[in-house]
Amino acid sequence: MDCQHFAAGRCRSCSWLATPYDLQVAAKQQRCSEALSGFPALVWLAPATGPESGFRNKAKMVVSGSVEQPLLGILGPDGGVDLQDCGLHVPAVAEALPVLADFVSRAGLTPYDVASRRGELKYLLVTGAPDGSLMVRFVLRSTESQVRIEKHLDWLRDRLPGLVAASVNLQPEHKAVLEGPVEIALTTSTELRLEVNGIALALRPQSFFQTNTAVAAALYRQARSWVQEVAPAVVWDLYCGVGGFALHLAAAEREVLGIEVSTEAVLSAQATADRLGLEAHFVAADVNAWIGSVTDAPDLVVVNPPRRGIGPELASWLERSPVGRVLYSSCNPDSLAADLAAMPSLVPVRGQLFDMFPQTSHAEVLVLLERAAALA
Repeated sequence: MDCQHFAAGRCRSCSWLATPYDLQVAAKQQRCSEALSGFPALVWLAPATGPESGFRNKAKMVVSGSVEQPLLGILGPDGGVDLQDCGLHVPAVAEALPVLADFVSRAGLTPYDVASRRGELKYLLVTGAPDGSLMVRFVLRSTESQVRIEKHLDWLRDRLPGLVAASVNLQPEHKAVLEGPVEIALTTSTELRLEVNGIALALRPQSFFQTNTAVAAALYRQARSWVQEVAPAVVWDLYCGVGGFALHLAAAEREVLGIEVSTEAVLSAQATADRLGLEAHFVAADVNAWIGSVTDAPDLVVVNPPRRGIGPELASWLERSPVGRVLYSSCNPDSLAADLAAMPSLVPVRGQLFDMFPQTSHAEVLVLLERAAALA
């Protein structure tokens, strides 16, 4: 992928851009293999990859500059860097960004200036689905600009016919926090439907989904394939997000339960399950608090934690439990290795790298664990 911003030194977010893509994937596979080298039973499948560019379904754009000349991108040492033409974004998002820049001027939205702590519009968060549908969120310091956004919203919808959900998020604090807890809907619909392997996942504001739709689809297909082989009757999906794993694993004779701390994500997941008639149920709860209250256990547990991993509390519970298999999806090989070391009776037997983040050192890895007693 060629990038004028990288070549000029304006943006170095794609830190591996100068490295040929096949070498990027090989380096990530080596890192994962080395991190999990202490598990000799682990067999690696070939890495799953997708497009090198045009893959990112979500843009998180800092808004800087002026009302007349807004910049959508990042903050550099000398001020804002405009990245409306960033080659990472899916077409729907790439086409929307220049329109949104025009909208900022038309609606008179003053970009927030970090140095002076003045202005209103902090970020534009734009998510695009494969069918061209869009969700747009305006992160504001206050509601001062909301009335102008509403006044010109029809103009925006005329120019972005794929816009199905728009909202204002309030983040009044002067700190590096992307969004606040208050979300104000501007459209009747509050969700974006993003189809993955024939399942139209419902995404609401503040609900997490993988930023690479194509590779996420491969991740869920592999998980479904491994789970179908062992045919568990009961599955728990912990840190389930909008239900990507749970909804792919739901089947007529399988009970699936998802746990996620984000209420918005749980509402999204349950809405999808209900719409598709799938036997999957979701609960909004902190995973560690919830796991401490249960008295039963499933046949298989899926975990998809943040970068810090599942941590000692859940690892200890899984080690003591009668759970026969664990499917662990990790975005950090180091925390994955630490968690596996805390569960010695659950042995990693299969693994696969999923390159969610081309041009960077980050990667996703899926590992299937089986109870040691069952392998004897």
